[in-house]
Amino acid sequence: MKQLLNTLYITTEGAGLRKDGENLVAENDGTVIGRVPLHMLTSVVVFGAIFISPALIGACAAQGITLVLLERNGRFQARIEGPVSGNVLVRRAQYRASDAPDEIVNSLILGKISNQRSVLMRALRDYGSDYAPEAKQALETVVQRLAHMLASISTYTFPADTLRGMEGDAAKLYFSVFDHLIRSPDAGLRFTGRSRRPPLDPINALLSFLYTLLSHDCRSAAESVGLDPAVGFLHRDRPGRPSLALDLMEELRPILVDRLVLALVNRRQLRAADFDVQDSGAVMLTDDARKQVLTAWQERKKEERKHPFLDENAPLGLVPYLQAQLLARHLRGDLDTYPPWFWK
Repeated sequence: MKQLLNTLYITTEGAGLRKDGENLVAENDGTVIGRVPLHMLTSVVVFGAIFISPALIGACAAQGITLVLLERNGRFQARIEGPVSGNVLVRRAQYRASDAPDEIVNSLILGKISNQRSVLMRALRDYGSDYAPEAKQALETVVQRLAHMLASISTYTFPADTLRGMEGDAAKLYFSVFDHLIRSPDAGLRFTGRSRRPPLDPINALLSFLYTLLSHDCRSAAESVGLDPAVGFLHRDRPGRPSLALDLMEELRPILVDRLVLALVNRRQLRAADFDVQDSGAVMLTDDARKQVLTAWQERKKEERKHPFLDENAPLGLVPYLQAQLLARHLRGDLDTYPPWFWK
């Protein structure tokens, strides 16, 4: 269990939550693993099969504490609330902000480009001496161009459409040198460019699969704090598209997904033989490889990093939920701006 932003996260499978006086008590195998006064909480988020006593459910409802139930993989199941909810106010603020999204789009893109640049800089720091001169020069050039973009976005106020164009340019730059980050000798694991529907090579298949998992987490995060996952800021509204979930995942893609892809390939945990080519040309993970990737994804989410805004360590798997809460607080007027998550 971990408490962040007045939200208690319970991730221990088989744990039980009960009310003891005016406290929430978490137990596992008969041992108390945590005790938190109810007045310190605004919400409780549980992952997987976790027992919640009826007395605790009633106490939370009476005190305005939201209970959020997620599947083990993070997929949203339900919210349990008392009769008074502020969700309608948050959503109305979200809808108003979506009509003038420049400020939030600015923050989202700052986070994404900064994290893309950090991935490239980490590669140069760790393996710079191993690169051929032309590859090293290409990486350094993109790092510099991304730095210029960040400086412009931080200095000037751009409309959302201009920012969207800059985000697209940054993505093209980033992926133009992504193949240099792949150190596997397997000739079948090269990257020549981003392809989505369908992915046409193993690296794109891996990226697309993990991006889908991240989007599910971000959608659950948005729903867990009462936001409408269909109404975004960076991504325009489109029927059936979870635009806000796609917004939330943008700044997290480079760190949670791209670095995991590179780790799986560079450590030779995945080889070209772990992918199948369909008659349509689409490339997909084999069943065994998919299981391996899912295990690595869950392990990745357990890793802890210091949250730059909260100045507190948190598992990477909770970052989408923390960012959704920060966005909701900004929309409510509790924060002047939405603080993106920067990886260092």
